[in-house]
Amino acid sequence: MNPIRTYQVCNVRESNQNNWLRSDFIPRKDVLRVYVEMKFTVRDCNSIPNIPGSCKETFNLFYYESDSDSATETSPFWMENPYVKVDTIAPDESFSMLESGRVNTKVRSFGPLSKVGFYLAFQDLGACMSLISVRVFYKKCSTTIANFAVFPETATGAEATSLVIAPGTCVSNALEVSVPLKLYCNGDGEWMVPVGSCTCANGFEPAMKDTHCQACSPGTFKSKQGEGFCTPCPPNSRTSSGAASLCSCRNGYYRSDTDSPDNACTTIPSAPRSVISNVNETYLVLEWSEPRDSGGRGDIFYNIICKKCLPERGMCSRCDDNVDISPRHLGLTQRRVAVRNLQAHTQYSFEIQAVNGVSNKSPYTPQFSAVNITTNQAAPSAVPTVHLIGATASTMSLSWLPPEKPNGIILDYEINECAHSGLGTSQRSSARIEGLKTGTPYVVQVRARTVAGYGRYSSPTDFSTNLKSDPEKSLQEQLPLIVGSATASLVFIIAVVVIAIIFTPGMKVYIDPFTYEDPNEAIREFAKEIDISCVKIEEVIGAGEFGEVCRGRCKLPGRREIIVAIKTLKVGYTDRQRRDFLSEASIMGQFDHPNIIRLEGVVTKSRPVMIVTEFMENGALDSFLRLNDGQFTVIQLVGMLRGIAAGMKYLSDMNYVHRDLAARNILVNSNLVCKVSDFGLSRFLEDDATDPTYTSSLGGKIPIRWTAPEAIAYRKFTSASDVWSYGIVMWEVMSYGERPYWDMSNQDVINAVEQDYRLPPPMDCPTALHQLMLDCWVKERNLRPKFSQIVATLDKLIRNAASLKVVTSSTQSSGASQPLLDRCVPDYTTFTTVGDWLDAIKMSRYRDNFLNAGFASFDLVAQMTAEDLLRIGVTLAGHQKKILGSIQDMRLQMNQTLPVQV
Repeated sequence: MNPIRTYQVCNVRESNQNNWLRSDFIPRKDVLRVYVEMKFTVRDCNSIPNIPGSCKETFNLFYYESDSDSATETSPFWMENPYVKVDTIAPDESFSMLESGRVNTKVRSFGPLSKVGFYLAFQDLGACMSLISVRVFYKKCSTTIANFAVFPETATGAEATSLVIAPGTCVSNALEVSVPLKLYCNGDGEWMVPVGSCTCANGFEPAMKDTHCQACSPGTFKSKQGEGFCTPCPPNSRTSSGAASLCSCRNGYYRSDTDSPDNACTTIPSAPRSVISNVNETYLVLEWSEPRDSGGRGDIFYNIICKKCLPERGMCSRCDDNVDISPRHLGLTQRRVAVRNLQAHTQYSFEIQAVNGVSNKSPYTPQFSAVNITTNQAAPSAVPTVHLIGATASTMSLSWLPPEKPNGIILDYEINECAHSGLGTSQRSSARIEGLKTGTPYVVQVRARTVAGYGRYSSPTDFSTNLKSDPEKSLQEQLPLIVGSATASLVFIIAVVVIAIIFTPGMKVYIDPFTYEDPNEAIREFAKEIDISCVKIEEVIGAGEFGEVCRGRCKLPGRREIIVAIKTLKVGYTDRQRRDFLSEASIMGQFDHPNIIRLEGVVTKSRPVMIVTEFMENGALDSFLRLNDGQFTVIQLVGMLRGIAAGMKYLSDMNYVHRDLAARNILVNSNLVCKVSDFGLSRFLEDDATDPTYTSSLGGKIPIRWTAPEAIAYRKFTSASDVWSYGIVMWEVMSYGERPYWDMSNQDVINAVEQDYRLPPPMDCPTALHQLMLDCWVKERNLRPKFSQIVATLDKLIRNAASLKVVTSSTQSSGASQPLLDRCVPDYTTFTTVGDWLDAIKMSRYRDNFLNAGFASFDLVAQMTAEDLLRIGVTLAGHQKKILGSIQDMRLQMNQTLPVQV
């Protein structure tokens, strides 16, 4: 009662069997490779009595391609060729009469197919068998979404190892990032090797496990295409609709043309405050304080509007061009101007406007403060000599005559002391000054004030207060008490400092992992273990000391997938190599600072052993600078240096000494943020290291060009030696990755530094920055600046950008002898061609530009101007300066009568 339809044959007692079974015509559609699943039973020949030796336990599988269903009982002929044999099929298990039939299942495939359809054929040559079922199928890769792109259902290729390309299209509300979009379908129906990707458009964010892009909800926005998520509107902005790429500013608030959509909306500033005018005949000085409300912006400027008034007509009009307002009348950053060439006996009104980056967006006139002045009111002349009437231990009585030319009513007198600032004012020509120090000298000056302002000071005059007693005797009597008090105070201060250090909450100090008896304990304490399944290596990007450095992805539970850098430990490592490799993670895991490379975790329970860190898109700082020679502003370079100094200040505060601070060990991300990396490796450099950067000194390898003299000579590594190295990093940054000390040998560098030679300023290096480098290279380590002072200095330079415009000539000796310094000035006579000269100054990219424009000789090159460089395609300002500077050196060398020393 359970019928199974089968085809069976058992003519084993007759010899020369040739039995065929053919399927119906099977349309191929677009399939290139077909799979056949056969279920069958075969009887064991040994279990059949009295049979000839021709009994078989196998059968053959064939196929025949055709463009139509045209097969008949006689065509095609029942034989191999025209039929194509796939395989001889043998059972895994056969059965005897005493046993039930055991079903065998076999799968075979064939291809490539090219015609409209095909037949399957089965040939029996003398077996006792039954064919229970035949399933004909093909494999495909189902429709999928990857990297926000849809890839259609795709059949596998003609061969089992074939890869079929499937083109993709971005999902709705996504845009292409890289093309072409494609996936590969392998022979098993699995997708692999995605190429290209899409990301959500602005106004849309990833959703449904990164397979769809959904609109930002009202009140949120996303301004750029990418993988980021929608964020709430910035302050003073709003959006009421979904899919917003920009939040509109509220009434009265604006964005400037240079503001990012992510910036808060801001408003115009209030009026300047506390305007002070000082008139001297037809000369005027105006000073004022910043507005109470900046409008939420830092780009405040000031405009001065000058108006000449005619009191008899009751009206004012703009001043003519003869009035000189210095430094200028529009776009002022400082809060002081001098006004010259005013007309005598004339009333003027000056409006001081405060404007910022959004003032031009506002329909209203900028807010201002006004001051009215009348010219031809001269300030008083200088006060004659000041006299001392009397003095006590804490007071002085002074008197003076009024100015010879008061030029008006004297309102009061200002009394000033050069070393101790103002001593007060007096409305009379005498004053009694109280609260002074006993036996102290004072240098006093006095000036008068009228409505026209202050006059000139009197000549400085020295006065002293009286002494109460003999100072020498008093000092002898009080010396024991002073010494005792000072000693007690010192002990107290030390105790307070120690207690403060012990009990200061949140204070963090670096712990050397090599102090742990078990290095694995340091790893467990400072580094997070990551499961190997969370890490995917995508490509090898370099080689480290212990193995390969790779780029990959890390997807931790509950967090988004991120791009990471992965350091791997090479196969066959020793216990010491594993300990030294993981010690970097034990060190890095203790740090948390935006300018220190961030440790994501380690993989120690699987192979290979890995250290996983954040990925820095632009790689090492030295190679990044060389690749982008001359393409950054000074402010951008100083910003990089400030980030490095901030990271080193953090390490110094934690009592960590880096030992190998150099541009090659600074990594740069896509936002030009510099981060200190490579921790602890310098202490493990073996004596047989082949890197010429590191030279043996007292049993170890150290980077001579970056290392302080005391560290080279005595292995004395401190934060002060890191400061020396930081000075070298500054030089590397400002020279766009030039090798410190050029081609000098390491021993020459040691000797030169010992003789007080210091690197000269790179081309166009601001004087203030080179001076900071020289401060870092002071021989006495205790006199070098601390990293906190370096950060403060760089902050001051960034705030006062004008100080970065003063440039030191690179031909100044900086304390070195001329022959050493001339190494950075190539002698053009040593080069055979212009191309060789361009190679020497690292401008070889312009070889063809020079030759195609006809500048093939040094005589022609020496006559080139900035316009010539622009005309032949040298458009980067930094490259123009570098080439023109070398051309200037060439001209000087051509004019010299003596040989140039190289």
